[in-house]
Amino acid sequence: MTTTTGTVTCDLTLSVDGYAAGLNQTEQRPFGDDGGDGWGDRLHAWYSEGADEHPAEFARMMTAKAFIMGRNMFGPVRGEWDRPWTGWWGDNPPYHGPVFVLTHHPRDPQPMDGGTTFYFVTDGIQAAFDRAREAAGDGGISIHGGATTVNQYLTAGLIDEIRLHVVPLMLGAGTRLFDGVPPLKLEQVEARAAKSVTHLVYRVLH
Repeated sequence: MTTTTGTVTCDLTLSVDGYAAGLNQTEQRPFGDDGGDGWGDRLHAWYSEGADEHPAEFARMMTAKAFIMGRNMFGPVRGEWDRPWTGWWGDNPPYHGPVFVLTHHPRDPQPMDGGTTFYFVTDGIQAAFDRAREAAGDGGISIHGGATTVNQYLTAGLIDEIRLHVVPLMLGAGTRLFDGVPPLKLEQVEARAAKSVTHLVYRVLH
């Protein structure tokens, strides 16, 4: 499947009951309780199978030219920026481009190795989207998560393509995709079952 120039996507791993993270998220367990030892071991176990098992998914996961994420995805710091947090990904995050982080608290841009710079946007989802579109030009934008941020952009009608990776795991509670989102018209354009996950791609019909 080819992606249209300028497409706005989201890309989330979900439990089979629709949760992108469990309860009790902490710095040690950013995806909350999923029955594993931490870092979303069970929810994201399919990542460890690598590009040989999931070639299409790995190939396009970071092809966007600009990214948007919520503060909760960026890190566990709440309120004012009172500690030098620079994300979960180490000195060289995988984005290699501009990442716009939604927050209520101003902060100077944070440049990282490999071409990633985190920009902190305090004036809402549309402002972050406009900045991402300017940065991406004709390239794609990824609404990178978490589910609460994706739900806001789905509600605003700003996402063109939904990519889901559904694992055979039930969390029962947590942060759920589509909560509060009005009914969407979707066209399924791809479905592929792998050993530990099913990959689904839907086009949002605006």
